[in-house]
Amino acid sequence: MALPTYADPLERAWHYAYLVICGLIFLFLIAPILVIIPLSFNAEPYFTFTEKMLTFDPAGWSLRWYHALVSVGMQAPDAGTGWWSDMWRNSTWVRAAKNSILVGFWATILATVLGTLAALGLSRPEMPWRRVIMAILISPMIVPIIIIATGMFFFYSDPCGIIGANCGKLTSTYTGLILAHATLGIPFVIITVTATLSGFDQSLIRAAHSLGANPRTTFFKVVMPLILPGIISGALFAFVTSFDEVVAVLFLAAPDQQTIPRQMWNGIREQISPAILAVATILVVISVLLLTTVELLRRRSDRLRGVTGR
Repeated sequence: MALPTYADPLERAWHYAYLVICGLIFLFLIAPILVIIPLSFNAEPYFTFTEKMLTFDPAGWSLRWYHALVSVGMQAPDAGTGWWSDMWRNSTWVRAAKNSILVGFWATILATVLGTLAALGLSRPEMPWRRVIMAILISPMIVPIIIIATGMFFFYSDPCGIIGANCGKLTSTYTGLILAHATLGIPFVIITVTATLSGFDQSLIRAAHSLGANPRTTFFKVVMPLILPGIISGALFAFVTSFDEVVAVLFLAAPDQQTIPRQMWNGIREQISPAILAVATILVVISVLLLTTVELLRRRSDRLRGVTGR
């Protein structure tokens, strides 16, 4: 934002000082992430910048750790044939990525559906105890994850025990992981959809009803198109939450259900490898793309609601 021409020297000095302060804060927050990216191209198995890297010697830079992401765990990583099949079945990191995508996809679907329904109900002015219900629904964002994961472990170990029935356990199953991740993602969906509904014109629903539209048609033809950016934003946040979750996975997952965060955790505990930096760089890129998508959806939602952004 440009300064007006009538700004005095003190206002100009404060304006530029404000920009410098904001820049320093931004650098402080982003620096740990920026350091990871060049370190992932280190040719040596170190977590520090080598002399060759600092002098930009090509010998100091390599893609070996990105190659390790697909070769670790393979039976014959240097084989000329059957390489793709071997990687898809046996690569440790590829298997973890498949588990993360599988769990994240279904957890996002479940969280989006339930969160959107909850937000629609909470947006109705006649809904009793709205604040209390909202506080309960978003509590997974507030309660420490270790407490939630511990409670999930004991509940999923015997979900029907409270009624004296035996229906099996949900621990060490994909169903349990999906339900746990959906529980953690629902609050994000509720918040984003509720924020979108706060600017929704309820007279559009009354107008649709006056023209003969039933509730189902009104929702899919009137409400859904206008709140869709909020739903997609909430779904993206739910997916990122599932994709980054490690504590619940440590409590609930079986050894063959390793996700990317848990595989990174195991790598840090067992054998520290710069391949973790390569995974972190890929996750940073994915996060930036998702956040960019969320911002574009937010601007589209503002345009649809007639809100002028800066």
